[in-house]
Amino acid sequence: MAELESQHQQSSGQRQIPIVCPGHTRPLAEVQFCAVIDDEKENKNRILLVSACHDKLPMMRDGSTGDWIGTFEGHKGAVWSCHVDPMANLAATASGDFSVRVWDAITGDCLFTLPHKHIVKTCDFSCDSTRLATGGHEGLLRIYDLTKLGKPDPKKNITETMLCLPQTAATDNKKIHISKCIWFDNSTVLAAASDGKIRFWDVSDNLPNPSNRLLKTISIDSGKEIRDMELTYVRNTKSSNEIGTPVITVAADSFVYFYALNETSKPDDTTTPLLLKKHRMPIHFRDEGGASLHPSGKIFIAGGSDLWIRVFDFETGKELECNKGHHGPIRCVRYAPGGDTYATGSEDGTIRLWKTFA
Repeated sequence: MAELESQHQQSSGQRQIPIVCPGHTRPLAEVQFCAVIDDEKENKNRILLVSACHDKLPMMRDGSTGDWIGTFEGHKGAVWSCHVDPMANLAATASGDFSVRVWDAITGDCLFTLPHKHIVKTCDFSCDSTRLATGGHEGLLRIYDLTKLGKPDPKKNITETMLCLPQTAATDNKKIHISKCIWFDNSTVLAAASDGKIRFWDVSDNLPNPSNRLLKTISIDSGKEIRDMELTYVRNTKSSNEIGTPVITVAADSFVYFYALNETSKPDDTTTPLLLKKHRMPIHFRDEGGASLHPSGKIFIAGGSDLWIRVFDFETGKELECNKGHHGPIRCVRYAPGGDTYATGSEDGTIRLWKTFA
């Protein structure tokens, strides 16, 4: 075992000593970065890092140093997801206590409680910060209009939803749950599910036919539960879009998939996104883990069923680095917005910040 560990550490040519961020006491469930403007005159951004954990206490940290900023206290069950809105004024957390909470990200005060009927696994803010998407074991994608929730009251349960979308037809008896949801734009939400499918939903409020909201579906070939899904805008010279080419990274079973959202698989197919790459991993994502694509689109990281976080070449899938530091399986990974660092959360209850060398 010691010899194997030594070989892995040498794969990158150097051994990393990450920044260790203690504070949590149970396995991590999700880590997410957010870049906010800190100084408009000098065009400087501050990087925030939020974490969801089974200890019921989601936290916010400085994404560069790992220093603790605050804790959102109030949930009575494991927290599976934590997100900050693009302006960093609001935070949202999804929990095993059958609720989602919306917080003031500056003061840490709970503003609203959104009850659900089962465990909630994921939440995400719209690009304009006006709406919130949630999903979990109900198998329902819920959309909340945050501008219509009224005066903040953490003791009041908000039961009104803008939309509530079942992931399967009423005649389908198969029970599925939503593992991740992501806003693509202010009218489209992607929902990844336990049946190995990613459904694209039109959630705009001015549809001519509101009953036909499902735009398209991606089905991964294994049909296994999708453990992780991330949207990255890849910086390249081919894209006419200033923010880059939209690519989703999907981790399921023992594979990582990459889909280009602005390209299709066939000239006559206008709905199916192009599968750019599919790489088999030396780990699996059946119980935990995830993957994250670097903003350059040249490398990606993945962690799951063992203790190591690995860096891979995007084109070939070749392992470039393998870094050890955690004392439990990797449960979540994400690159920082600029790609200079990445964060990993583990079953050992710690977050580690690593430098990007590849």
